[in-house]
Amino acid sequence: MTAARHDLTIDQGADFSLELTIKESASVKNLTHWYARSQLRKNKESASAAATFNASIGSNPLEGKVLLQMDWEDTDDLAAGIYYYDLELFNTTSEQGKNATPASILQVLRIMGGQAHVRREVTR
Repeated sequence: MTAARHDLTIDQGADFSLELTIKESASVKNLTHWYARSQLRKNKESASAAATFNASIGSNPLEGKVLLQMDWEDTDDLAAGIYYYDLELFNTTSEQGKNATPASILQVLRIMGGQAHVRREVTR
């Protein structure tokens, strides 16, 4: 599966939320034993993330839902401007789940990525 390109707009100082439904062919992907991760970086080569999204699988993995969220306190800390992000799903046999070490990860799917435009908050 090739990652989709989708640019995001995030309002500084406001909650951000995006729900996706992951499909393979025409059917919804079963996300049992899958985890999500996503970061923002000021440029693609940045050594550290500017912020981390709360990326998670929905409450029923059989529905194929992935949630990408950041609360207002985290968006408030971001300087206005252009960032880069991607969203990955990974499958692991580890009991650590989302905190699995790279050695225990079986498969990684890059779902989407692109630019994230953080728009300056006026009311502060």
